Amino acid sequence: MSAANPDSAFTFISQGALIQEFKVAGYNIVQSFPEAKFYKTHNDAYLGETIGRTTNRIKGGELKNLNGRNYKLAINDGDNPNSLHGGLQGWGKKDFEGPKAVNRNGKEGIRFRYVSKDGEENYPGTVECIVWYTAGIENGKTVLEVEYQVELIGDECEETVVGVTNHSYFQVNPGAPTIEGTIVSLGTNEYLELDSYQIPTGQISVFPKIPPAGESFVLGATEPAIDDCFVTDPTAPTSCPLDTRSLPLKTLATISHPNTGLHLEIQSTEPAFQFYTGDGLNIPEAETDKGVKIPARGKRSGTAIEPTRYVNCAGREEWRGMCKIRKGQLWGARSVYRAWKE
Repeated sequence: MSAANPDSAFTFISQGALIQEFKVAGYNIVQSFPEAKFYKTHNDAYLGETIGRTTNRIKGGELKNLNGRNYKLAINDGDNPNSLHGGLQGWGKKDFEGPKAVNRNGKEGIRFRYVSKDGEENYPGTVECIVWYTAGIENGKTVLEVEYQVELIGDECEETVVGVTNHSYFQVNPGAPTIEGTIVSLGTNEYLELDSYQIPTGQISVFPKIPPAGESFVLGATEPAIDDCFVTDPTAPTSCPLDTRSLPLKTLATISHPNTGLHLEIQSTEPAFQFYTGDGLNIPEAETDKGVKIPARGKRSGTAIEPTRYVNCAGREEWRGMCKIRKGQLWGARSVYRAWKE
C-alpha cells in the first residue's frame, strides 16, 4: 500500500494482519523478514503482529468469574506464570482474511478480518476482529492509521474479554545492530508498578528511569532497560469506554536518531502503552530459498511501543470493564503513526 510516494509505502501480510514494511524516505523503520514464511518459523518476538485475543499479560493465566465460571489459559511468559499476548497461538499467528482494498474515511486503505472461535486458546465466545490500515502523506509526513474493532458474534456465552494492539519493533537507525543513540520522548512518565512476575500491583507511580513527560532522553547500549506499561489516563478503570475510537488522540511517544534524521511519532486513543527496549530479543539468523542470509537480531535491536489497555485488565475484575464485551457491544481502538526524515 502506497502513501503516494514509492519511498514511503507499506507492506502487510495476512498472517497476523502484520506490518512487514513501514518505509519512510526509502528506509524500512520496522524490524521484519523478507518472506512471509519466516513469520511462522522465526517470530517468537511477535514482529509486526496484531496481538489478540488479549494483549500483554494475564496473571496466572486465569480469568475468574467470567460467565459465572473460571477459565484457565496457557502459561507462556517465560519464567513468569502468566498468559502472554493471547496464548500459545495468539492472533498474530493466525491467517486473517485479506487484505481487501477499501476506502476508509476518505483514504486509501486495506481491511483484514479474523473470526476467533469459541474455545480458541480457551477463551469463551466467538468474536470477529477487523483491522483497517489507511495510509497517506500529511504535511510531508508518512502517516499510517490503524483501527481495530472486535465484536462478540457467537451465542456460546454472555461475555468475553478482548484486547488488540500492534507489536512492531521500530528502528529509526535502520541497519544498525541496536537502538543505541535513539532519542525518545514519552507523553507520560507515569506507569503501572509491577510485582516480581511483571503483573501490576494496582499502583500508578512516576517511572524512575526517565525524565518528566515531554523531555527527551537517549537510549544507550544497555540502559535504560524498559519493559513497562505507561499510563496516559489514570482514570481508565472507571472511565475508559470499550470503544475508544471517538476519543482524542494522545501522543504516546516520539523517537528519532541523529544518524538518519528519521523521526516517528505515535498517537492513540488508548489509555496506556507498553514501552519495551527489546532487551530480550534474540532472533536467529535465517536464509531465503535463494540463499540470501538474513542476519540475526539480538537484544535492543528494536523498540516496541504498543498502545493498550492496562496490563492484566482481563484478569483483574475491578479493571475488567476496559476489555469485557457482551453481545451488541463493540471494542475498538485507533492509533496513528507519523514518520518523516529531516
